[in-house]
Amino acid sequence: MSRSSSHERNTKETQVRCTLELDGQGRTQVETGIPFFDHMLTLLGFHAGFDLELIAKGDIEVDFHHTVEDVGIVLGQCLRVAAGDKAGLARYASLHLPMDEALALVALDWSGRPLLVYKAPRLADTIGRFPFELVQEFCRALATHAGLTLHVDVLAGDNAHHVAEAIFKGVGRALGEAARVDPRRGGVPSTKGLL
Repeated sequence: MSRSSSHERNTKETQVRCTLELDGQGRTQVETGIPFFDHMLTLLGFHAGFDLELIAKGDIEVDFHHTVEDVGIVLGQCLRVAAGDKAGLARYASLHLPMDEALALVALDWSGRPLLVYKAPRLADTIGRFPFELVQEFCRALATHAGLTLHVDVLAGDNAHHVAEAIFKGVGRALGEAARVDPRRGGVPSTKGLL
């Protein structure tokens, strides 16, 4: 059974198209017009082990915010649909991800109850031209639309690029682990019988 999905979102601010395969090999093709964000999304897909094709066009001449948030929305919707009823899903994941001096704790529950708890130090305002604050906006949109309870806690780091990379790699690895099919479970991973 294929665990894949495609979704498109078209607004006056952005056009985003995404195709996702949960049981992939980490192959990614990402084009958002924001090179640093492309790099981060490529890391997320690769470390999750997902096959990801994501193309976005947005009003980046105004600001990167609309594109980053809408990419999070569309990727989250693809994750939700690809997971289906979540039968057999491992559901939980928690890990520490180091990137040089940076260390991020990422924990998630694919619960259907969207929540982001995000703790990161105030760092440089931008990485190149990419506002560091948009990392949180992406995580919020992703968690909301995928139905994740997502905790991101930056435990160390003073280089904004390294911190962002630790977060995106950590979210990717946690998603890959939570999306894994647990062969011991045949049904939905909840005593309620529904997620």
